[in-house]
Amino acid sequence: MKHKIRHFLLLCALLSPVASFAQPETLTLDPQHTYLLWHVKHLGFSTQAGKWYARGTLTVDEKKPQDSKVNVIVQVANLITGDPELDRHLKGDLFFDVAKYPTATFVSNKVVMTGKQSAKVYGVLTLHGVSKPIVLNVKLNLAGENPVTGKMTAGFSGTTTIKRSDFGINAFLPAVGDDVDINIEAEAYK
Repeated sequence: MKHKIRHFLLLCALLSPVASFAQPETLTLDPQHTYLLWHVKHLGFSTQAGKWYARGTLTVDEKKPQDSKVNVIVQVANLITGDPELDRHLKGDLFFDVAKYPTATFVSNKVVMTGKQSAKVYGVLTLHGVSKPIVLNVKLNLAGENPVTGKMTAGFSGTTTIKRSDFGINAFLPAVGDDVDINIEAEAYK
């Protein structure tokens, strides 16, 4: 019980700068400032990267912080690597097959505080038609009034690593790495 109270208080401390909510409140992820940056080993010579912008919501529940939710959707065809030929290759059926699987989603189902401004966010990632549980390591960067928009905003950074083979994306394994490191930057506003 003492452990649960400690986590509850830590989550309240993490989320309290966003606002004091009597009821759960839903914030919108800023699609211009919310993205996933992925890295994967390429033939042992280098690490390649790509980026997706994301949309979604963050629901903050101050009374039951463990019930706070994140819901994210990515248009997989909007992949950006900086190389149009590589983008086309990755969008094809050997990798993401965007014609068949146009979106990826993440829906959280549990939040566990790990520090004053950090948490593990558990949820289900659906990618390439496969749904698997993953854990995001999330840190609150800043919460307050955005000086550009005037909106109350919360900014977060997150990380996770997934195995692409878990999602049925097996082309060129093991030459092209199985482990995909993902860095997330997100801004959510009222």
